[in-house]
Amino acid sequence: MKKAKYWILWGAAFLLLLSTSCRGWKSRPSIVIAADASSLETLAAKEIRRYFYLRTGALLPLVQKTGPMHRKGDAVVVANKDHAVALVSPGEGLDRAIAELHEQEYLLRTVSQNGKTIILIVGGSDVGTLYGAYRLAENLGIRFELAGDIIPDDRLPLRLPVVDETGRPLFRLRGIHPFHDFPEGPDWWNLEDFKAYLAQLPKLRMNFIGLHTYPEGHPNAEPTVWIGTEEDIADNGSIRFAYPSSYMNTARGNWGYEPARTGDYHFGAAELFPEDDYGPEVMNGLLPEPKTVADSIAVFERTGKMLGEAFSFGRTLGIRTCVGTESPLTIPEWVKKRLVERGKKPEDRAVVKELYRGIFRRITKAYPLDYYWIWTDENWTWSDADPEKVKAVAEDILTALEAADEVRPPFSFATCGWVLGPPGDRRLFDRILPKEVALSTINREVGKAPLDPAFGRISGRSKWAIPWLEDDPALTSPQLWVGRMRRDAFDALAYGCDGLLGIHWRTRVLGPNISALAQAAWNQTPWAGKISPASPAEGPTNGVYVSLPGAQIPGTSEPEIYRDYRDRVFGYRLPLPRGTYNLKLKFVEGEIKEKGRRVFDISLEGKKVKEKVDIFASAGAFRPMDLEFKRIQVEDGSLDIEFADRIHYPAVAGIVIQNEKLTKKINCGGPAVKDYDPDWPETPRFASTLDFYDDWAKANFGTAAGPEIGAVFSSIDGRLPQLNIWTGPGGIRPEPRPWEEVKKEFGFVEELASFKPKVTGRGAVERFNYWLSTFTAMRETARLECLWADYHRAEKEVKAQAEPRKQALEAEEKLLPIREKMVRTAEAIYESLLATISTPGELGTVMNWEQHLLPAVFLQPGKELEKILGRKLPPSAELPRVYRGEPRIIVPTKRTLLDPGETLRLRVIILASELPAEAVVGWRALGGEKFSEIPLRRIGRGVYEAICPDTKEDLEYYIRARFERKDLFFPPTSPEVNQTIVRRSSERPS
Repeated sequence: MKKAKYWILWGAAFLLLLSTSCRGWKSRPSIVIAADASSLETLAAKEIRRYFYLRTGALLPLVQKTGPMHRKGDAVVVANKDHAVALVSPGEGLDRAIAELHEQEYLLRTVSQNGKTIILIVGGSDVGTLYGAYRLAENLGIRFELAGDIIPDDRLPLRLPVVDETGRPLFRLRGIHPFHDFPEGPDWWNLEDFKAYLAQLPKLRMNFIGLHTYPEGHPNAEPTVWIGTEEDIADNGSIRFAYPSSYMNTARGNWGYEPARTGDYHFGAAELFPEDDYGPEVMNGLLPEPKTVADSIAVFERTGKMLGEAFSFGRTLGIRTCVGTESPLTIPEWVKKRLVERGKKPEDRAVVKELYRGIFRRITKAYPLDYYWIWTDENWTWSDADPEKVKAVAEDILTALEAADEVRPPFSFATCGWVLGPPGDRRLFDRILPKEVALSTINREVGKAPLDPAFGRISGRSKWAIPWLEDDPALTSPQLWVGRMRRDAFDALAYGCDGLLGIHWRTRVLGPNISALAQAAWNQTPWAGKISPASPAEGPTNGVYVSLPGAQIPGTSEPEIYRDYRDRVFGYRLPLPRGTYNLKLKFVEGEIKEKGRRVFDISLEGKKVKEKVDIFASAGAFRPMDLEFKRIQVEDGSLDIEFADRIHYPAVAGIVIQNEKLTKKINCGGPAVKDYDPDWPETPRFASTLDFYDDWAKANFGTAAGPEIGAVFSSIDGRLPQLNIWTGPGGIRPEPRPWEEVKKEFGFVEELASFKPKVTGRGAVERFNYWLSTFTAMRETARLECLWADYHRAEKEVKAQAEPRKQALEAEEKLLPIREKMVRTAEAIYESLLATISTPGELGTVMNWEQHLLPAVFLQPGKELEKILGRKLPPSAELPRVYRGEPRIIVPTKRTLLDPGETLRLRVIILASELPAEAVVGWRALGGEKFSEIPLRRIGRGVYEAICPDTKEDLEYYIRARFERKDLFFPPTSPEVNQTIVRRSSERPS
């Protein structure tokens, strides 16, 4: 009886569950596309289905329609504006809004028709439709970064959100400029990495990627762009001759790195690399550099094939591509020799034109390109240029354009560089180049300086502003610059730029910066009203206050005027009645300690009146330097003073304007003093950020802890401690201040850690631990710098001893204890550093530590200490090699989009002190019932790989590694929420 009752109850429950499930299925919204939908419209629909699945657990049906919708139930209609009208009758007002959409624009609108809820995702073009789809995903709580998607842990009920938005980009081109030369950047990107990052760009509603090419001597030419003549290009596009080129690798030393074997890495970092010599796949078997013509050809051919596939992939997503070289064109020595053997002079302009013809012809055959940019001399950012060098660059660019006229390549041209134009004439290229050539530049001072106001004085051509998403001197530290990205985007829009691109190396640690730049390229309304204009109607253009409290300023009766000044200022606009005036500009040097390091020009009312002003050379430090200008005619109601930075910016202490009717005095960089008016406030380098970080932190860490964590991030944005100096990228230095003082700057780390109990959900915990580990590594690096300074002081005392025996005794007493503390601190750094490894860029950071920082801080000093001691260092003073942290699964490259027929190839790192008992990848069709598993194949140390069979479907996968105590998973939310991939298909959905 009890058994019968049990089965009756069980059966009733089953029928109830089944009926509930069926009702849920019948009411499940559909995703609708046109029967003849384009590949991008179909992709947009599949992406909507994927993100609904990730947020709700429901896999929505994807259907095609040949005419107006009559299906029962709610729907998401995904279409370009031509298809939208055929699928649904939106109504007169909405019809007009759809018809007016331009190419990259989109419309999101929730409407009700016949009792149904319909979300319209309509693009002004196919790519606009894709942008709209990703914007809807953001309405579901998804957030996008260059390194991957942020999927909140909490699940949403299955309902269609209410949306009403029209998206219009503020800039025609929006994107990234990943910079080659260090392992943290694209030097270590393989084809899979390029495709992974390119697939993220449209999610960020970005559409540009540009690559720079260093020439020979840095130390090698880079293989991004081949240099040679058309004679050395075969009909099939392959090349017959090449010269040594390379990307950064562990066997090559430059930029402050030393060659080393990865097997000698410390703290278990060797497990991250499958072999002793490591670099990008295009250089496999040819590290550190090719030695023969055949091997040199192989590197260029592999690189061309990689870029060809990557750029083709990107262009199908609406992404514009760009590469370029520096000017004047550096001709590789092997190419020079080959030209001479053919009776040609490499210095002849006609021969240079031949080389440009060869460059353009080969690119046309090797990879699809939209722009070729020519970069000006890097030295122009910190030194002057003589007229002959400027003339050589101008002639070189014109020669390249002449070659293009002859070759007719399928791409356009642009200039770029560390400055907009040569020192003393930033607008030179605007005058001499055709208007079809775009002008662009990265910011001065690795981004610490604002956008060049000369952008605002250039019209009639395309202009691309390129803010620094990070700077390379601080490449081993986190850099939060959301406020700066917003300010630079604001200025770029005010100057009339139509391109907004970010220069960078790393990816995940720059997530907030990249996302902020991407958002600012579409909408600045929430925060722009709080920013002062880049070119104000009255007052200074940019500039920060510098104070010299207590400084003695001899040679003046007004020392207080010179004890503060305005730096990084581009000029002043001062309202004045029409008339004739005398002007005195007061300068003082309180920072530069040698001549030639601060040089600028002065223009008044648009006319240059003084060139190459050098305060230090004229007056020295902390001494006044006044310049007077007589009988300046003001006709338009304001006196325009312009400072052109040849090398750095002026330090303006005061301005005095006089005529018989008026005297006006300004204490530049300071308050009112005597009869001097106060200066206008400093020009903020950062916009407000709290709204950004509040939203970002909620998505990353959950709504419980998000607001408090977001407030911490906002408080340190643009204000993180500065640990680094340039000794190569991310160099560190001894910190003379005591640690007790320095550690006060890192209180935010403990504050952040205090929120850890509030962070729940396995995805949120992983993301929180990433950032906490990032900041902890930064704090421990600062502690190491303090200990390093202690070591230097003690070492000086030891070496002051004349007798070797006394040196050895003092070294035992003073140096060894400090070094042992340094070793323990390095262990703490690596514990956090290795907990952040999740992308190729972070693998590059490990190389930076091992082949740049540790040699300077530990390896060379250790050898010197052994000489002083006369014996080997004890184990407590040596860097250990074994890994002692928690086991981790790392997938550096996370693809989210595959082409038809493309196989999913996984590279997996299992970082642990012992091998796992089992390591598998499990996969299934998206939303399927059962996972299939195959073992990972170990290829070396902690590195594994797997190839998933082609399912021809969208799919999801996880990685599982079994250890004695527990199973580890990637992603941490699996197997419930897995890594998902959409496969583009030429087939129509059923």
